[in-house]
Amino acid sequence: MIQVSHFIEILGSKFFVGVPDSQLQALCNYLYDTYGTGVNHIIAANEGNCTAIAAGYHLATGKVPMVYMQNSGIGNALNPIVSLLNPKVYGIPCIFVVGWRGEPGVRDEPQHVYQGEITISLLKEIGIPSIVLEENTSEKTFAEQFADLKPALSNGNSVAIVIKKAVLHYEKSVLYKNDYTFCREEALKRIACVCANDVIVSTTGKTSRELWELRENMGSGHERDFLTVGSMGHASSIALGLALHTPNKRVWCIDGDGALLMHMGSMAVIGQYSPHNLIHIVINNGAHESVGGMPTVAAPLHLDEIASSMGYSYAVSTDSSAGLDRILKEVVQREELRFVEIKAAIASRKDLGRPTIPPSENKSNFMAFIGE
Repeated sequence: MIQVSHFIEILGSKFFVGVPDSQLQALCNYLYDTYGTGVNHIIAANEGNCTAIAAGYHLATGKVPMVYMQNSGIGNALNPIVSLLNPKVYGIPCIFVVGWRGEPGVRDEPQHVYQGEITISLLKEIGIPSIVLEENTSEKTFAEQFADLKPALSNGNSVAIVIKKAVLHYEKSVLYKNDYTFCREEALKRIACVCANDVIVSTTGKTSRELWELRENMGSGHERDFLTVGSMGHASSIALGLALHTPNKRVWCIDGDGALLMHMGSMAVIGQYSPHNLIHIVINNGAHESVGGMPTVAAPLHLDEIASSMGYSYAVSTDSSAGLDRILKEVVQREELRFVEIKAAIASRKDLGRPTIPPSENKSNFMAFIGE
């Protein structure tokens, strides 16, 4: 186990940008506790955004930035890595710290399995030399391994440090909170009660897990719900494709603020097509709660006003159960593109379970329901 402060010392970086990951919780807590969010530490919208910000830092200072992410984020970062950073283009060095979800031989969620299998080979394919840190890797061994990577950085190459579970340690626990009291799970209950035979596309993380448990407790089945267990930020695009091609069914997309920020351009496309049967709900707690609770930049935003400017004909916001009940009564009466922002607390049950069927079965059941 490696102390995060020593890990940072060995890297030698003074600028940090990333998207939070539960595998990197100790690192995230340390960076937030030490730097907060500001010019030295930025929590970005997505991993490609991180990589470009890091490139700008290097252009301004000549120094090497550190970019942190879950391995699933390599896909978002791929384009700027190969078309901006690569030595055949600008030769901009970055240190990528990558949480290894879906590590072969370690039980994990289905959306992480294939990404975990290809993580090391993918890094190799895009020309990024890497080292893997395990729980028993000593700080001395890590320092020696990283020293071997430094010539690559000097030559304009990027390098990656792939982190397995329980590698990094930070003794302090950081509490992330906001001032809202309305919980996401309670909002989901109220939404489910008015959905009837409509379909729901739910975003990644705890939102889909809570929706699954809610259906279990209601005994109402899961065939109406498409649980977007991977591809963070794309639930609303899935919902758009679904709404346009099932015009006789009402489609609810239940999104999160971190996911919305990750690919916000999709809102403009949704607004352009404006399907009359789509209701886009964003539960905004200003945090990446599913991976530890670090803040997003969404807390001060008026997402309803952003939606309106992007073509949503109906867009409202609420932070209470009474407000949501009133809005839900209204949205089910309308036949137009609708957007609802729910300002919520950073809170979830510690005993929250996970879906017990594979994604392929969720897909089959959902498509069968759509086809009825």
